[in-house]
Amino acid sequence: MPEKTFVPAGFIPPPRLAAPGFRLEPLGPRHNDADHAAWMASIDHIRATPGFQDRSWPPPAGMSLAENLRDLESHADDFDQRTGFTYTVLDDGGEVVGCVYIYPSGSDADVTEVRSWVSAERAGLDGPLHRAVAAWLASEWPFGEVRYR
Repeated sequence: MPEKTFVPAGFIPPPRLAAPGFRLEPLGPRHNDADHAAWMASIDHIRATPGFQDRSWPPPAGMSLAENLRDLESHADDFDQRTGFTYTVLDDGGEVVGCVYIYPSGSDADVTEVRSWVSAERAGLDGPLHRAVAAWLASEWPFGEVRYR
């Protein structure tokens, strides 16, 4: 029996999502400085966001720019390998204000787990981002059960 993959072989991950006030594009090393600044200034806000409360990221003491770059390279590799999909959230001016993570559940191969965060100064985007991403996942992605925290 073939091994189950996260997305079907012919599926092309959407390259972007545009919504009023923000857009998503695949997260990569080019976002390192802006991504690092956005989350480092918002650690307490992110750690209080549903989906992050019991996780080790973001670390309370933060991490270096070089460590963040390795993390972004890992997410970009997951995207390329189609094992997980991380998007940066950019505001209308192109500033990094958050991230969306789309990964298979570690406990149930039939479930996709999604988490997102926005910077503390853009906390008003939490609800609109969640609604837009949930609708996008339902209409553009091949997932059965999605758990978006």
